[in-house]
Amino acid sequence: MRQPRRDALAALVAAATAMALPAWAHASSAAATSRSAPKRQGRSQRPLATSAAFDAQGRLWVACVEHAPAPGNAGAVSNITLAWTADDGRSWSPAQRVLRTPEPVEANGEGRPKLAFGPAGQVYVTFTRPSAKPHTGDIRFVRAGAAGTDWSDPITVQRDRTVTGHRFDSLIVDRNGRIFVAWIDKRDGDRARATGLAYRGAAIYYAVSSDDGRSFAVEAKLADHCCECCRIALSLNEEGEVVAMWRHIFDPNVRDHALAVLHAGGKPGALKRASFDDWRIDACPHHGPSLDFDATGRRHQVWFSAGDDGGVFYAAAPGGTPGSPVRLGSAQAGHGEVLAAGSTIAAAWKDFDGQATRVLSRHSTDGGATWHERVLASTSGNSDHPHLVRRGHDIIRLVWHTENEAIVVRRIEGQS
Repeated sequence: MRQPRRDALAALVAAATAMALPAWAHASSAAATSRSAPKRQGRSQRPLATSAAFDAQGRLWVACVEHAPAPGNAGAVSNITLAWTADDGRSWSPAQRVLRTPEPVEANGEGRPKLAFGPAGQVYVTFTRPSAKPHTGDIRFVRAGAAGTDWSDPITVQRDRTVTGHRFDSLIVDRNGRIFVAWIDKRDGDRARATGLAYRGAAIYYAVSSDDGRSFAVEAKLADHCCECCRIALSLNEEGEVVAMWRHIFDPNVRDHALAVLHAGGKPGALKRASFDDWRIDACPHHGPSLDFDATGRRHQVWFSAGDDGGVFYAAAPGGTPGSPVRLGSAQAGHGEVLAAGSTIAAAWKDFDGQATRVLSRHSTDGGATWHERVLASTSGNSDHPHLVRRGHDIIRLVWHTENEAIVVRRIEGQS
């Protein structure tokens, strides 16, 4: 690996692991899309880590975390707040709290609450509840009726109750209304090392609920030897199957990406390699991939690599084999996402131009025949990763939480 790439990776890893995020600022910039984003409440503070999803009515919902001091100086407790906009962030609903009883909620880097909707408008949220021991936690799930009414008490999803790493949850609902939750799990590595056996990285497990999240009757291991702190991408393929993409550790220590189908019965499909950068590093870069499928079944993927020719890359995979990767942005690019909607394909990523952090997009409105690149938003302060969110089958929006501009919502060019 060239020295500039080593330096860039070191900076990215340090930023991801030591991120101290400020309070969620109220929109004050004329360039911000939001006129009135949800404000901080009382003495609580909001990290920037945010998730977003559209409901069936076309309203864009965002999930954020607020931290507040616990009574008696017992540490900090957290809650998850939801708010929605029907006008691309120009106005917002009042924020509602998700947890009846506040508890710790992980909100930094690749870890944040996840948000999805059920077939009848049910609202589903997953999050990681960190334990007192560093890098450990539990995967939690909470649900509500349509429009976020009558929140349940949270339940712990994973069956393993040892104090170890169950973190970096991902959430998706399939076409049959089944809820899939995947996470990074360190139980097997702990057990192996306790008996003197070598074990690279962590495992990925997933669980499935077929009863509206009241229980998760199915739990299965997807793979051993994944990267410990990179998010898992979940998407539905053209057949409606849930597909996961993650940073895998191939022998001897190559941190490229893999794919597999998550079958609802608990037997995952065969692992397939998805990137071929041959990146060898004994560290986790805190850069998970992004995955989506278009209506023709073509796979679209975005990922980060810091090999000799490192950066953020996009590739399409008609027939299952990725085409030649296309670099997105400069050597400072990171945290890319991709979505397909109708004939539109869009990738977005963060980049730094020496003065400001920008979110750029590379998009096509004709199924990939031609491509256009533009700057979607920029900020001079701290910011979350950018997120692409799909409304229905043909609309994509960028959602970006910044310190100075609050929640920024941007249209992809050529879309209404």
